[in-house]
Amino acid sequence: MKKKLKLILPNKKYALSYLKGEKEYQKEKMIVAAGGGTGLFTSLKDFHVYNKKMTGRRKGINLKKGRVPSTLYWAVVGDKVVGRLDLRQKSNKLLSKTGGYIGYAIVPSERRKGYGTEMLRLGLQKAKKFYKNKILITCAENNIGSRKVIEKNGGIFINKMKNPENELMLRFWIKI
Repeated sequence: MKKKLKLILPNKKYALSYLKGEKEYQKEKMIVAAGGGTGLFTSLKDFHVYNKKMTGRRKGINLKKGRVPSTLYWAVVGDKVVGRLDLRQKSNKLLSKTGGYIGYAIVPSERRKGYGTEMLRLGLQKAKKFYKNKILITCAENNIGSRKVIEKNGGIFINKMKNPENELMLRFWIKI
């Protein structure tokens, strides 16, 4: 990774780059753990609706049943959004089993460049505001890249569990 990665709140300055990444996720039909508000905005003119929704999520306003307050960050390198990270501000029963406290995704064309490892490292620093000692991180059993990112950030494997979609998830604790 040559340029420095930073985590930022959604920002209109990077909205077109973010939308480009969303199109890549959709092409590979990827359901992304880091809930980025997919479909809330498809052009710059919709950004204010998206941003209002993300601000509400961060403040715990108008959350769907079973959801917890969370902060969505865009991972930016230079002037490009390379991924996103969703930091859940508290846990619930589902997150404590198979969801984890942080979800993240790297734009497909930006993978294998070290961004995931750095993104999670920065996310763990932010998690200290909400969690004391450790956080739970999960990934699909077949997601080798995500497992490597978790392990590079100190993830200790706990066990496997099936999520509500019957997908086998690997569970890890990471000390913060």
